Amino acid sequence: MAESDVDLESEQYEKHREAGEILAQVREEAADRVEVGASHLEVAEYAEDRIRELGGKPAFPVNISIDEEAAHATPSIDDESTFGEEMINLDIGVHVDGWLADTAITVDLSGNPELAEASEEALAAALEVVEPGVETGEIGAEIEDVIDGYGFNPVVNLTGHGLGHWEQHTSPNIPNRAVSQGTTLEVGDVVAIEPFATDGGGKVTEGASEEIFALEREGSVRNRQARDALDQITEEFRTLPFATRWLETGRAEMALRRLKRNDIVHGYPVLKEDDGYLVSQKEHTLIVTEDGCEVTTR
Repeated sequence: MAESDVDLESEQYEKHREAGEILAQVREEAADRVEVGASHLEVAEYAEDRIRELGGKPAFPVNISIDEEAAHATPSIDDESTFGEEMINLDIGVHVDGWLADTAITVDLSGNPELAEASEEALAAALEVVEPGVETGEIGAEIEDVIDGYGFNPVVNLTGHGLGHWEQHTSPNIPNRAVSQGTTLEVGDVVAIEPFATDGGGKVTEGASEEIFALEREGSVRNRQARDALDQITEEFRTLPFATRWLETGRAEMALRRLKRNDIVHGYPVLKEDDGYLVSQKEHTLIVTEDGCEVTTR
């Protein structure tokens, strides 16, 4: 490999590392709070508040996905849901000045430890092969191989991704299966690898509920609450996803409906497998280095 001119000690990488360090701690603390009877909202707010206490900011609302849910589920403002004997995925993000880290863990209260293990082992296998020059399709092949070996399916229409400045999902995509057309990783790439394993068919579809939104474009609205919401979104969250419950304006749901109708924000519907199936997830963020990778969220 030619020597790279990327400075991995520069400020942006230090901020990625700081975000990862905060996140590793918060992930473990939040996972410890997941037990039968505990409140979804309390766990989400605990993690989000703890991120702020430790000097970061949430990069997106804490995702709490239950059983067949895979992504984009977060508690509503007056959510009374509690955990049961279920498979629970926590997906948490932190940013420091817009430089991100993203991580996920499965807490299995459903009695299906092998499914949780499949995504965890798949991630470990993927991290082993990361180095400059590796194709993302090869990483996907490792993930698919491990999950297949457990007798489960990878979720093929969800991928890992690059992390940009104030951007939660950038290229390259890291597939969860073998693909022939991939991207070559380079020194300095910051990527999140996130295998999803399921005992279902391996494709998620959009559900009806939506609690997470992000700014689509700058715009103006006449309604006062919608205007207040938009001010907070552009100043505080910029292009990162946010939860309805984070908005400080009165009648936040109505304000969001107006912004959505004007194509100023877009929503993220909950993504799920077919009813009756389970999904597990494990995710780390890493920086590609000269001789492999540095996992920031370990």
